Amino acid sequence: MKKNLTNNIPLKIMSVVVGIMVWLLVVNVDNPVVSKNYMISNVELINKQYIEDIDKVCLRDDEQIPVRVTIKAEKKTLSRITAENIKAVADAQQAVSLETNPVMIPITVTCPGISPSNISVQPQNMSVRLEDKATSEFIVTVNSGDGTPGKGYEIGSQTVSPEKVRITGPKSLINKIDKVMVSTDVDGITEDLVETEDLTIIDKNQEQLSEDAMKYLGIDNAKVVVSTKLWKVRTGVKINVNYIGEPAEGFVADSAATVPESVSVAGNKEALEELKEMGNSIWIQNENSVDISGATNDVEEKVNITEFLPEGLKLTSGSSEEVWVKVRILPEGGKIFTIPTSKDTIKLKNKPDDLQISFEIDKIEVRVKAKNGDVGNLKEKDIKASIDLKGKKEGSYEIPVKISLPEGYEVIGDVKTEVKISKIVSGEENKN
Repeated sequence: MKKNLTNNIPLKIMSVVVGIMVWLLVVNVDNPVVSKNYMISNVELINKQYIEDIDKVCLRDDEQIPVRVTIKAEKKTLSRITAENIKAVADAQQAVSLETNPVMIPITVTCPGISPSNISVQPQNMSVRLEDKATSEFIVTVNSGDGTPGKGYEIGSQTVSPEKVRITGPKSLINKIDKVMVSTDVDGITEDLVETEDLTIIDKNQEQLSEDAMKYLGIDNAKVVVSTKLWKVRTGVKINVNYIGEPAEGFVADSAATVPESVSVAGNKEALEELKEMGNSIWIQNENSVDISGATNDVEEKVNITEFLPEGLKLTSGSSEEVWVKVRILPEGGKIFTIPTSKDTIKLKNKPDDLQISFEIDKIEVRVKAKNGDVGNLKEKDIKASIDLKGKKEGSYEIPVKISLPEGYEVIGDVKTEVKISKIVSGEENKN
């Protein structure tokens, strides 16, 4: 039995060797060692503080190309590796030199389960630029966009906390910043709003900074609290006028009016209560009032109404800040009559039968004085008005109005009205 075990030992050793060679051959055929390329674009720059300690900021070169990583390993191992498994970093402390432009920083690549000797990278360096570091402070503004609060409300005030922020980054990028703002949505709201929002940075081209640019900026408060307070709207607030000075001798100030006659305002609770006590009226007065000193004709002037709004009130959105103030100046004893514009009050002379007339204004002013100085007995019905349409065709016209008065009275100034003349269309023509 023992003799049989020791027989043919060389043959047995040869069999083992052949078996090992066959196994290696099978392994190399089924799972060979190969190389595979991966493209990595997110190379992380670490230890940036090393550069920031010399008051510099590190910016990646705009022409930096993606990194190609080559890994050598068994085929089955490589099949399990994706670009997400590969980490590429550039250590600022390993920079070749900080005196070159650009600065070259070696790239190191690692992958779990792969020996560093089996990993190669191209290019081998990250290309970066160094810039001076700068810090500036910016006021934060609020942008509500095109949104509007619910019906009957206006934005009374919007505040942010903090009101300003400090931003640090490359000097060239800091110099590009035009404003720092925060956006808030007020569309349809009917109560005060408090919310926390991200800051938006706008450059001098009025474009938002890109995400890549934002990565280089350090903001001491990237989020701010926006507080929006709503004011209620009140419509039909009458505008009253006080004027200063005296007209020329022999003349008097008859009345004062504004265009528009009333405005809509928004205000806080206290201001609206005070406005109610004042009869829902605001006054144009003080040293900015209309001056009629020495006037012999009407005085008309444009006034900024916001100067006369009490504290806690503002004009509603879209309202014009300016109104026209007109103080009517008449000779002593003069009087203004208002005549409605209609075919019953203004006679139409020489009107063509095939044309129709419509008045573009609803009334005209007729200024009258008595030759004896007393106009009190004159009635509106005593004033006769007419216009002459001779030679007029289709179109819009400003036409003189002829005024006829009883004996002892005379008209002050010219009177005009606006009319539109159009062709009368028959039923059949209208159908066609």
